[in-house]
Amino acid sequence: MSVRIVYFAWVRERIGKGSEEIEIPAGVTTVGDLIAHLSTLGEEYEAAFQVPGVIRAALDEEHADHDEPIGQAREIALFPPMTGG
Repeated sequence: MSVRIVYFAWVRERIGKGSEEIEIPAGVTTVGDLIAHLSTLGEEYEAAFQVPGVIRAALDEEHADHDEPIGQAREIALFPPMTGG
């Protein structure tokens, strides 16, 4: 299954791109699985996802926990915690 991954804030800066289309490997079924998989794709990904618990996610623009199944999501956004002011 192919899915669009969108990166925001320092996640985007560390990876060096705002988005990409990737093929989800068999066995990657949850947001947490995806983050773990992405962290193996190179040094920049490893740096972005070195503390996976802080990464927030949205599946098709709906916030999702790390144990949320990816299902048939077309777009997955990954971003750091948000702060307000």
